[in-house]
Amino acid sequence: MRVLVVDDERNIRHTLRVCLEGFGCEVREAATPEAALAALAQGPADLAFVDLRLGTASGLDLLPRLLAESPNLDVVLITAYATFDTAVEAVRRGARDYLPKPFTPAQIRHVLDRSREHRALSSQLESLEGQLAQAVPEATLETASPVMHAAIGLVSRAATADAAVLLRGESGTGKGVLARALHSMSSRRRRPFVTVNCPTLSEQLLASELFGHVRGAFTGAVKDQPGRVEQAEGGTLFLDEIAEMSPSLQAQLLRFLQEKQFERLGEGRTRKADVRVVAATNRDLEKDVAEGRFREDLFYRLNVIEVKLPALRERPEDLLPLARRFVTFFAKTAQRPVTPELSPATERMLLAYPWPGNVREMRNAVERALIVWPAGVLEPQAFPERIAAAAGSVVTLGGPHTLEEVEREHTLRVMASAPTLDEAAKVLGIDASTLWRKRKKYESGT
Repeated sequence: MRVLVVDDERNIRHTLRVCLEGFGCEVREAATPEAALAALAQGPADLAFVDLRLGTASGLDLLPRLLAESPNLDVVLITAYATFDTAVEAVRRGARDYLPKPFTPAQIRHVLDRSREHRALSSQLESLEGQLAQAVPEATLETASPVMHAAIGLVSRAATADAAVLLRGESGTGKGVLARALHSMSSRRRRPFVTVNCPTLSEQLLASELFGHVRGAFTGAVKDQPGRVEQAEGGTLFLDEIAEMSPSLQAQLLRFLQEKQFERLGEGRTRKADVRVVAATNRDLEKDVAEGRFREDLFYRLNVIEVKLPALRERPEDLLPLARRFVTFFAKTAQRPVTPELSPATERMLLAYPWPGNVREMRNAVERALIVWPAGVLEPQAFPERIAAAAGSVVTLGGPHTLEEVEREHTLRVMASAPTLDEAAKVLGIDASTLWRKRKKYESGT
């Protein structure tokens, strides 16, 4: 590994160099923040040990500067003045690990091993993400948004631990995608990832879904049935929309989180399961706690690591790249010979619309556009009227539109609703051959 050591004490730098080179690392040294940035400019590094106090400068202030130069750099903060608050702040600013002085060669080796494992997992995640993107276009972690990038970074760091994670954000922001990514980066990745959608079941059925039941536990229970907790043994249990869970079931979940113990419905035998719990909600849980709808102790158990996902309207940098990704995906699905393009008006519309349904709404809107719009350029009229209307893009009779624009929209809408080209031509009062030529013209974008 290529390692950068940043410490203003020469003896510490020398000690670390000897230790790291003994483990087969290539080492560069720096005594100041400026020297560290200069060393990084000479070539990439995999790992950096950064002292908290660099003379009059702060290693915490250097952290974001290093990561700005090398986003994939693993940074470990080292200090003789270790405190919990400092450790939290270091992680918040992007540190991968935290090492108090004095440290031993065994501790250094442990840091190296964790860094290697993290880099290997990141590589696996990129491969998995590529496979998922071919089947599920929204299952991608590519983003140009600093807010989304921070959320993904926090999930990446949380994956190395086993603590409960609470994903918070509006419906359709990708909480399920991020939960699966967390599992894929964790040491549990070879074990099951099991999802339970809490709002879809009654209290009794949800209890059975989670913990299982024995024969005769309730009407219709004709045989013993293990629950999702047992199915997730050794892996990750994702509880989607956890706020919809009833108070009595919340108490059972709290006990499981505390003791890793549970009973199937109708059974007195206590069972155990090794499962990591990741929960998600679009609700204001603090308000639910204050109003007595959600247990406060369960909230704190689930909220060990909180990750907030931004709404799509808060990620303007991602709007058009995401829309184009959906267009490409659904064009292949529909076997369109040429992938349509977004017109300038459509791009303005997509940027202006607030997307209350977030990524899920955009996916559905683009899929619909690829089905109903035969032209090679997607115009605003290809999208649901609520989207075009919100952005002021609807062509209306008597509006400020040319006759060609009105004719084009009317023709495309008739073709979209008619079962055949001949039927559409009859509605429009023109020959089928004329309509065929118009369709070819629209498909070419001219």
